[in-house]
Amino acid sequence: MILRCFVSQNVNLLVRAFVVYVRPLLEYNSSVWSPSLKRDVTLIEQVQRRFTKRLRGYRDLSYHDRLNKLNLETLELRRVKSDLVLCYKIIFDIVHLNKHDFFDISTTTTRGHQFKIYKRFNSCSVRSHFFCERVVNIWNRLPVDSTDFGSLHRFRNSLDAIDDKILVDAQ
Repeated sequence: MILRCFVSQNVNLLVRAFVVYVRPLLEYNSSVWSPSLKRDVTLIEQVQRRFTKRLRGYRDLSYHDRLNKLNLETLELRRVKSDLVLCYKIIFDIVHLNKHDFFDISTTTTRGHQFKIYKRFNSCSVRSHFFCERVVNIWNRLPVDSTDFGSLHRFRNSLDAIDDKILVDAQ
């Protein structure tokens, strides 16, 4: 619809429209509904893949080359970063949720950063796919040297500096 509605073929304008109008719909409340099946991840990613392919001059590039050229991230990576930011907010009491309802926080650390969390055993399959179970491995693998836990703003900036492969492969 964006490509039909806009008369201009300016790529920056079209990408901005996609970021403003479409991406929020794809990412809304992703900490709760984030897909766990590979086919669901692919279907959601297909929306952005199809849009970037239809832009003038980008058809022959690979998906990751198009994203790099347009300065965009995969939707999967954005969901992971969103989960980590919510985890930070829960651990550091920025949101009004009891962190002990979600996580068991480590009191001793031998390796890695000092904010390690433990995975709880859940017999219910619904909870095993929910946010707190999905984010534990990624959170615990955050690199010590490049992750800044000083403030939410600095934490978000340090997530942008971390190699994307570390965040996506940790799942």
